[in-house]
Amino acid sequence: MSDTEAGAGSPRARLTVLSGPSGVGKSSVLAALRVMAQEQQLYFSVSATTRPPRPGEVDGVHYHFVDREKFQRMVAEGEFLEHAEFAGNHYGTPRTPVLQALASGTPALLEIELQGARQVRAAMPEAQLVMLAPPSWEDLVGRLTGRGTEDPAIVERRLEIAREELAAEKEFDEVVVNSDVKTAAADLLSLVVGPRISGV
Repeated sequence: MSDTEAGAGSPRARLTVLSGPSGVGKSSVLAALRVMAQEQQLYFSVSATTRPPRPGEVDGVHYHFVDREKFQRMVAEGEFLEHAEFAGNHYGTPRTPVLQALASGTPALLEIELQGARQVRAAMPEAQLVMLAPPSWEDLVGRLTGRGTEDPAIVERRLEIAREELAAEKEFDEVVVNSDVKTAAADLLSLVVGPRISGV
């Protein structure tokens, strides 16, 4: 099944890719969106990763946790819609579940880093790219440095990556500013389930 065939199941079924810098609140917004979307038919993509689970994370719910050998085998067999390395770990989006959701007419939402978002845009030009942005650069710096428990070099690297990601805003179709989690989640939901743009 091709990407085009999978996306042709419904004129309203589309893939939305959410991206944004570390510390912008993607996890909080997605958690609020899940609550709001309980009445909606919506597929949340679950990425595979080689990083170990964090406390409270459940395999198959938050991520599919795999070792590097299995991840590389999945890459070789073309099982990923996109894959990238971030902070020393590998992440990838399983292709088949996303295409099955779109083929059934179910909107799909995928949260990934900028590198992966660019791969999805190349593979599926009809995908909608949404950037979650902070209210201001100062706000993001405060979120990333406020804990004060991490190595300054790590924090500086995150800020450097965040600058690069925010500089790519023009590559995205929509920008949602996370000034308030519930408002940002509602704005994102309207983009995910809204009608497709004419001609897309």
